[in-house]
Amino acid sequence: MADHATIEYATADGNDYAEHQRTYALFTALTKWVTIAIAVILALMWIFLL
Repeated sequence: MADHATIEYATADGNDYAEHQRTYALFTALTKWVTIAIAVILALMWIFLL
């Protein structure tokens, strides 16, 4: 059988709070704009397809 080496676990060396905040801000901004885009599409569908 194959000789298995020891398991190495990757761990984070610290918390990058600034990057976490930028990622969350991007997530909330994209969520807002996608929600607005969906609302506009639904409104246009309501106007043109009725």
